[in-house]
Amino acid sequence: MLIVDDEPQIRAVLRAYLEADGFEVAEVGTGTEALRELDRAGEPPFAVVLLDIGLPDLGGLEVLQAIRAVSGVYVILVTARSEEVDKLVGLSVGADDYITKPFSPREVVARVKVVLRRAGDRSGGDARPPEAVLAFDGLVIDRERREIHNSVGPVTLSALEFDLLVALAAAPGRVFSRAQLLQEVWGYDFYGDERVVDVHIRGMRAALGDDAARPEIIGTVRGVGYKFLLRPAP
Repeated sequence: MLIVDDEPQIRAVLRAYLEADGFEVAEVGTGTEALRELDRAGEPPFAVVLLDIGLPDLGGLEVLQAIRAVSGVYVILVTARSEEVDKLVGLSVGADDYITKPFSPREVVARVKVVLRRAGDRSGGDARPPEAVLAFDGLVIDRERREIHNSVGPVTLSALEFDLLVALAAAPGRVFSRAQLLQEVWGYDFYGDERVVDVHIRGMRAALGDDAARPEIIGTVRGVGYKFLLRPAP
């Protein structure tokens, strides 16, 4: 995994905790170095990127946009409490999660473990699991290959947006609260703002061409949460 933070002490603490749990860690202090490291790593690059918003050169959000242009790697933003707007903008650009400073290194390790466990679970074994492909009228989701196609062509989502779409699509018509989606997709006790779900839903709708005012794929249930509207293909 890659740590991107301009504070050497933070990088050192995170690296120590992560390596103590057996993770391979690289670290850089600027956005330029991060993009260079990611380019050198190839595709897929690192399993997880811990990305500080307040970088001195390109800035974390600019780095995030550059990452999302080429990769669906899991990105966890590291923000200060005063960066609420940047945090929500980052989620809309494609970050998968965020951690607010000051944070507990143990919390960071726990979140990284969940991400990697989820990535391992989806790799599966040799046999294709039941309903590996979810097929609907005008939309096909291949859970094993992590590919989405609609009537226009391939659809690109971030890693976490894909998991969120699968959670909804695997139970068409079921209404999920934001808390249920956080538990289902994030997979741990989430202490942040539940609006993170809304931001990712907006990103998914935009990528799928689904109009929020007249949704055909992801419906909003006011005061409750969201549900998947398409019916499985016969």
